[in-house]
Amino acid sequence: MPYLLKSEPDAYSFGDLQRDHETVWDGVTNPVAVRHLREMKPGDKLVIYHTGDERQAVGAASVVSVDSSDPKTPRVVIKAGKPLTRPRTLADIKAHKIFADSPLVKQGRLSVVPLTAEQHDWLTKS
Repeated sequence: MPYLLKSEPDAYSFGDLQRDHETVWDGVTNPVAVRHLREMKPGDKLVIYHTGDERQAVGAASVVSVDSSDPKTPRVVIKAGKPLTRPRTLADIKAHKIFADSPLVKQGRLSVVPLTAEQHDWLTKS
């Protein structure tokens, strides 16, 4: 299943992930977002979304490994993919009907959001 991961670019940006190649995705405290992290599987596709002033999907990544031995703080290692050819703003996303029922627009503060294959493809295809 694909997911969208939100990050404040001043704290950790997609550029930081590209520089590091891999990182542990941590700092998630919302119980629903933590549950989504626990549900991830190696190879799952990810979209990195910058919050704050940017508010746009900016890059692709994938799940390397998931250690859910501590259910409150699962350890998810992700690796960088490529920047999106066409970043998708929150306004673009909200305007598209495939996101009408998405937690991305209905639960704006949720930092880990499941995506449908159609949503993932729309975000990552130019």
